[in-house]
Amino acid sequence: MENEAAARFTGASHYVLDDELAKIVNISMALEMPLLLKGEPGTGKTMLAHAIAENLRMPLIVLNVKSSMKLVEALYQYDTLTRLNDSRFGDSSRDVSQIEEYIKMGKIGQAFTSEVRSVLLIDEIDKADTDFQDDMLDVLDQMEFDIIEIDKTVRTVRRPVIVITSNAKKDLSDPFLGRCNFHHIAFPDPKMMRKIVRVHFPDIDAALLENAIGTFYRLRELDAIEKKPATRELINWIRALKADPDFRPKTLSKGDVPYMGVLFKKSGDYERAASTLQRRRVF
Repeated sequence: MENEAAARFTGASHYVLDDELAKIVNISMALEMPLLLKGEPGTGKTMLAHAIAENLRMPLIVLNVKSSMKLVEALYQYDTLTRLNDSRFGDSSRDVSQIEEYIKMGKIGQAFTSEVRSVLLIDEIDKADTDFQDDMLDVLDQMEFDIIEIDKTVRTVRRPVIVITSNAKKDLSDPFLGRCNFHHIAFPDPKMMRKIVRVHFPDIDAALLENAIGTFYRLRELDAIEKKPATRELINWIRALKADPDFRPKTLSKGDVPYMGVLFKKSGDYERAASTLQRRRVF
């Protein structure tokens, strides 16, 4: 347990980390508190959990929250249908009188019962209702939950590192916010974005880097765009530009933006961006 407490996050191979974010990650681990990350899509919230797992050599367990999800699904599932079939047909090696053989751990249950310390990512918590959020924090506070079908309490074996993300589409409850450390990840500015791009493309041509980033930020500023292109789209777009032997970076400065479908994933955004570029030639 001493080694766990002393573990410090220092960054990962494909994650550009600023000092403030590194500090809040390490403070959250030291205080054994969940780290709540807010920010628009594409700011690296989810990837931070991957980076922590990589850097600290811990398994990553991901709970993708859905609007209809009940907390018990994240804790465990009781497979009543399989038990019924086993009892009916009798061709299973399991003992149908032992309900525990039909209990399967959910993502939180997996993190609690793991023999090695893990990183538990609870992704897009703002999709869940308030009851789910608050009940989940009770479980994470106590580091235990009950399986009512077998009257058993599951307690954590190794306290996981907990990262919770929110796209800020819905307000979280005050009790929820009060029990987490909080950090807002702002969208990278051009200087930070250059660092991020160079991590993915160490040998990138300077002209391509500057023209691509300049074009990318101007596209993000276009009016009436519902889903602005994020870091992931920029990386994939640069990958597409590099793969085209006929592409020349200087064409971007002239308003010729190829492969816009890599940047804009909604047809309405694509059409508005293409129309604006054609009409204004603002580049």
